[in-house]
Amino acid sequence: MNQMEKLQVLLPHWIDHNKGHAEECRKWLADLETNKVHTHLAKALDAMALVTKELEEALNAAGGPKNGHEHVHHHHSSE
Repeated sequence: MNQMEKLQVLLPHWIDHNKGHAEECRKWLADLETNKVHTHLAKALDAMALVTKELEEALNAAGGPKNGHEHVHHHHSSE
């Protein structure tokens, strides 16, 4: 497997992983009152959205996900 094929496998994982973290962060944000922590988490979510967009662009540039290697990564809270 060459480097580009490896990226076609890794990038979908990184995208799903980042989306999972953003989803968890949004849950925490919803429970916070507006304060400094809320402000920083909101900014972090904006940055995560930009990271996801760039990872998706990188995946498109790499030719899309490698067939048979689409990956969904689920995060579970420790509640």
